Amino acid sequence: MDAFSAAELYALLKLRVDVFVVEQACAYPELDGWDEEALHLRLLVGGDTAGYARLFRPDGEPPRIGRVVVAPGYRGKGLGEVLMREAIGACEAHFPGAPIALSAQSHLEGFYRALGFAPTSEEYVEDGIPHIDMLRPAERHPQTA
Repeated sequence: MDAFSAAELYALLKLRVDVFVVEQACAYPELDGWDEEALHLRLLVGGDTAGYARLFRPDGEPPRIGRVVVAPGYRGKGLGEVLMREAIGACEAHFPGAPIALSAQSHLEGFYRALGFAPTSEEYVEDGIPHIDMLRPAERHPQTA
C-alpha cells in the first residue's frame, strides 16, 4: 500500500479542515482516530487535490464511507459522484458481500439515495449539522453454475 508524502497528507487534511471545520463553521475533532485504520481515496485533477473520502470497518459493523468532500473550486462538475463510485467499488473489493454504511449530511440524502443508499435513522444533529444514517445493501452477484 502506498503511503502519502508529507505534502500529500497535508493537502488532504487541509481540504478536510477547510470544508468541515472552517466552511461549515463546525468546531469538532476532525482528526478522530480513524485515519490510521482507514483506506484513503483522493481525487486528483491536474495535480490538485479535488476530492477525498475514506473508508474503514469498525469491529462488527458494516464498512463505512466517510469524510466525503469535494474542494469548493471543483464542485458542480460531477466529481462527488465519481468519488463515491470509487469509494463504493473499494468497499466492495475490500469487504465483499457487506453492506456499506455512511452518515450523510441531511441535505445530501438525495445524492446518496441515487447511489443506492437508504436511510436507516431519523434525522439527528451532529456537531451542529443535521445528519441521517444510511446503508447501501451488499451487491449481489449471480452465482455461476
